Amino acid sequence: MPAPNTTVRRSLLVTSATLLSLSVTAPAALAAPTPSTSPTATPPARMSTVGGARLGMPGTQVNLAPGVPVLPKDLTARSWIVSDAESGEVLAAHNAHWRLPPASTLKMLFADTVLPRFPQSTEHKVAPSDLKGVGVGSSVVGIKEGATYSVHDLWLGVFLRSGNDAVHVLSQMNGGVKQTVQDMQDHAEELQALDTDVVSPDGYDAPGQVSSAYDLTLFARSGLQKKDFRDYCSTVSATFGSAEIRNTNRLLSGDTDVPVYQGIAGVKNGNTTHAGATFTGVAERNGKVLLVTVMNPEKHEHNEVYKETAKLFDWGFQAVGKVNAVGELVPPKSASSTASQPGPSTSAAQDPGQAAGTGGPGSKPVASATAASGSSGVGIALAVAGGLLVLLGGGAFLVNRRWPLPDLMRRRARP
Repeated sequence: MPAPNTTVRRSLLVTSATLLSLSVTAPAALAAPTPSTSPTATPPARMSTVGGARLGMPGTQVNLAPGVPVLPKDLTARSWIVSDAESGEVLAAHNAHWRLPPASTLKMLFADTVLPRFPQSTEHKVAPSDLKGVGVGSSVVGIKEGATYSVHDLWLGVFLRSGNDAVHVLSQMNGGVKQTVQDMQDHAEELQALDTDVVSPDGYDAPGQVSSAYDLTLFARSGLQKKDFRDYCSTVSATFGSAEIRNTNRLLSGDTDVPVYQGIAGVKNGNTTHAGATFTGVAERNGKVLLVTVMNPEKHEHNEVYKETAKLFDWGFQAVGKVNAVGELVPPKSASSTASQPGPSTSAAQDPGQAAGTGGPGSKPVASATAASGSSGVGIALAVAGGLLVLLGGGAFLVNRRWPLPDLMRRRARP
């Protein structure tokens, strides 16, 4: 089912390429000074070393060298990570494996887990039990008992308004909240996101629910393999019922003190009492695609998480190709089982999400498009070009082959 006519999105065109197998040997002595933190915001002395030993060290990890720009000095987030979405290189990180409450950024894992299971055109009549357990004060999109919604509309509610009510309805369709939490935990382990303990599917504060900047980046990178995920997370505004809803990702939709970030194309924001503000974003410039995750800035200014993310994006685009990596984004565990199989043919221009059944009716790979100014008036449209989509069987990928991530992003408006 295509998006509503009022929908504005920055979509990701996907091309095939080769995964860089990284060996991280940068010395710890090159770690940059750590931004000051309050006494209650002290990271563990030892953290996970998934992705490299440097990533398990507290403090800021970056390889300083001639030609490498200096990191922004006014970063206050407890944890952050800047990585090359295509190669998987981690360009710099700060407490990357610190296990912290994730807030609604955990919805990236929810979507990556559940999106493939229901065609967009599937309709569901909401029963009172579907909304049971939605946390007090939750962000909601306004699901009404007794009303019927398409899966397409429910996902718009999840991605644009971070609607916990939409998450709970989809969870009930998936066999219930308990089953969905288990499915999410299993998928996190498959992605080697070992810092993550899932308690609620929506990211609402719950005892023991934690993730990390590293894991959230893995969720985003995995989700971006799916066309539907890319479309939803890059949608600026859409019609939901009789109302227009707008994406709460301020780098995508803009705000009075935060301009739309050039090249932004998603992914997901969050904010709760215990988590503070959290955000994972993906953006492209000059053929480079970066992922940035920021968790809980201690500077409590309006939209601070987006401001710090934008600074890290700026640094990353200046540093990529110049700075040596401090770690890598690891592949899913299932990659090893396909390592000995022959590589996929790039002549078959299919979307991996489509092949796995994630697209649903009406969800077709886009080979080319024409840029237009957004009907919501957000910024100037970006130029677009066609791109091949590569099929990787069952969503897995071969070791030493790169995941198909966007090499060109554009904003597209539908009149």
